[in-house]
Amino acid sequence: MEHVVRDNRYLNRFELQISDEEFASAYYRIEDGIVVLIHTEVPFQYTGEGYGKKLAAGVFTLLRESGHNAVVKCGFMGRYVARHPEVLDLVKG
Repeated sequence: MEHVVRDNRYLNRFELQISDEEFASAYYRIEDGIVVLIHTEVPFQYTGEGYGKKLAAGVFTLLRESGHNAVVKCGFMGRYVARHPEVLDLVKG
């Protein structure tokens, strides 16, 4: 299965499909045109397999491509940003 991150605007989440029925998800809301990352979930049985990192990398790639900035309220995404300074220019606040 190809692991591509997509923006599901209907559910306000970025998604990385793991299996036919399971996704890693990064939930967000939009405030004044800025994407506020509020919560990240990876199904328990896939914890530690790198899906969270793939999701985070894809989220920041999509943000860069779309010209959006982010405010990070999610601990997981905050740790990702701390370890990946190449995305710091996308983070506001």
